[in-house]
Amino acid sequence: MEGPSNGGLLYHEVQESKLCAVHCVNTVLQGPFFSELDLAALASDLDQRERQVMLEGSGTSVLGDFLTEDSHNVSMDGDFSIQVLEKALEVWDLQVIPLDSPIAEPSKYDPELENAFICHLHDHWFCIRKVNGEWYNFNSLYPAPEHLSKFYLSAYLDSLKGSGWSIFLVRGNFPKECPIPSSEASNLYGQWLAPEDAERITKSCNQMHVPAQGADKLLPSNSTEFADEADMIAKQEDDDLNAAIAASLMESSAFSTENDRNMGNLINSVVDSSEHGVTNNNNVMDPDTGACNSDLPESTSVATGTHISKDERHQE
Repeated sequence: MEGPSNGGLLYHEVQESKLCAVHCVNTVLQGPFFSELDLAALASDLDQRERQVMLEGSGTSVLGDFLTEDSHNVSMDGDFSIQVLEKALEVWDLQVIPLDSPIAEPSKYDPELENAFICHLHDHWFCIRKVNGEWYNFNSLYPAPEHLSKFYLSAYLDSLKGSGWSIFLVRGNFPKECPIPSSEASNLYGQWLAPEDAERITKSCNQMHVPAQGADKLLPSNSTEFADEADMIAKQEDDDLNAAIAASLMESSAFSTENDRNMGNLINSVVDSSEHGVTNNNNVMDPDTGACNSDLPESTSVATGTHISKDERHQE
């Protein structure tokens, strides 16, 4: 039985500048096979061939405009065309096929039949690759490869297509082992990870809610939209809670102020009654019981504490 490729390790590259095309090609091949200089050389060669074709088949005016334009295969900031990626993978006898091509029709319904997909949107490239029977998202915006279940693979590809991504499948004989010695099989942005280490890193970053660089602009909606919505809901709940607490404090303050005012009026009334005698205690409130004098037994006077009957009050 054939053992796992590369000793069961996953090769992943983390985003460096705008070298996502380099990262994409290397993760398809599962090793640091190409550098940015290698892809730049392929881009230059493609430019030369395109100019030669234009020279042989076009008028001088059209050719002059074409020759004065910048490269069509590499931008000034380091982004490469799909033709460059195709040429790089052809070196390893791999073919890049658009997913909407007729020969790729079966893969639309059963992507598990394939071994690798290349995805592109807004100058960003990444690959989805099957390694040792398991699918992983090798997006260089992620700190580690993200495992994809076979069931989720199809849904994820559909989500990418719905978000406007161009998808290509890669067919051919993929390298089984990285031919570069392990001591040299690395670069500034490449790393070898065991599947369990990749899972641990992914879970750790998800728990910390650390957004990948530029991920909000480049990842499909199902990768960021739910997290953004959850953050918005949590913020709204916090705002509602703070507003409710503030309203409660205001009501409590108003209620306390009103009670203080009523108590002050009561005390003033009692003091006035004590100094000038009781003329009408019917509306005086007992501070201990909360009852008005008119509700008390007829022999009780709140202000003086003496016992006076109704008849005696009439006589007075």
